[in-house]
Amino acid sequence: MSGRPTPAENRFDIDRDQVGRDLVALVLTVVELLRQLMERQAIRRVEQGDLSDEQVDRIGETLMLLDERMNELCDQHGLRLEDLNLDLGPLGSLLPRD
Repeated sequence: MSGRPTPAENRFDIDRDQVGRDLVALVLTVVELLRQLMERQAIRRVEQGDLSDEQVDRIGETLMLLDERMNELCDQHGLRLEDLNLDLGPLGSLLPRD
């Protein structure tokens, strides 16, 4: 024997369910980050006062629907919004805490 691991020994067990859940969490994290950025931009535009009442209403409704959908998606996959907030070490967390 050469002391080298055989191909079977090089393999490691992958929990496919956990990999799938982690992938869903990563995708939802990116979506939540984009949702929060869009929300901040919308608030800035509303505060500038150059939108019509109809536009402000549509923005508000859209943001509420996006928030509801994110909560639904998290529920469907057994996640909480807090689970999506990645710790970036010395930089802090990815998603701001509202």
